[in-house]
Amino acid sequence: MAGKRLWMTGYRAYELNVFGNEDPKLKVLKTSLKNTLIQYLDEGLNWLITGGQLGVEQWSIEVALTLKPLYPDFKIAMMLPFTDFGSKWNEDNQGQLAALRQQVDFSDAVSQVPYQRPAQLQGYTRFMTAHTDAAVIVYDPEFPGKPQWDYRAAEDMANRRDYPVTLITMDDLEETAQEMAEAENEHFQND
Repeated sequence: MAGKRLWMTGYRAYELNVFGNEDPKLKVLKTSLKNTLIQYLDEGLNWLITGGQLGVEQWSIEVALTLKPLYPDFKIAMMLPFTDFGSKWNEDNQGQLAALRQQVDFSDAVSQVPYQRPAQLQGYTRFMTAHTDAAVIVYDPEFPGKPQWDYRAAEDMANRRDYPVTLITMDDLEETAQEMAEAENEHFQND
């Protein structure tokens, strides 16, 4: 997988009922994202390309930033759909977006104008699938939400070329939670 670029996206924080950095669900999500990223990095991943949405996209950047010291050639790009992305968010969320943008290796807007119409979002998903070699989406078709559009775009690309699409479903997250609980349990038994 040398020279590969991965698009990582998924649910927004509110869709997963994750509120705040201390939410136990967030630990499970980040562990799952980390395990997935390490798998790709060990296969030669060079770029994580994601957006700035509150939720899986920002969490994947946070996790990726922790892995950079272990993988010196690994780069992170945050691509926003349009120039004023996040401008209607509250101050904390805007600050979080700005802070992450400063830590990634590259950031830009796909549409070089403020939000005007839904076509900009379609252009964004086309850009993301055209500029990546695979997609990982935290999405479960049984629980529809915002990521369904990204999933459809990724599946469309997979029908046209070699473009692996990996879903991290609710069952996968449940499995990660169980593995984490077992590991913690073993840790306590060994102390």
